[in-house]
Amino acid sequence: MAFGIDRNTLRTWKADVRNGKIAFLTHYWIDDRFPGCTTVTKVGCADYQKLIEWGKKYGLRKEWIHQDPNYPHFDLFGDRQKEILTNEQQWEQIKKFHL
Repeated sequence: MAFGIDRNTLRTWKADVRNGKIAFLTHYWIDDRFPGCTTVTKVGCADYQKLIEWGKKYGLRKEWIHQDPNYPHFDLFGDRQKEILTNEQQWEQIKKFHL
């Protein structure tokens, strides 16, 4: 279950992804498969090769890309999420979600 984002934020992320940008979307998230994780960051880009290359910088494998036909993305959570958001200077998301 996702919560903590508004429609405009989601629309902006989707537009950025479709336009071939590396786009970040963090929201609150609860999934019993990942105990202790309360947020997830989706890092998307419709340019699949660009997304693969971006992921390589952080040791993310292309097999981990969520194969959404319109919004392919990596899901980041836990310590890696905070590390990558920090490296990418996503200060607003870090602050908003207390990461």
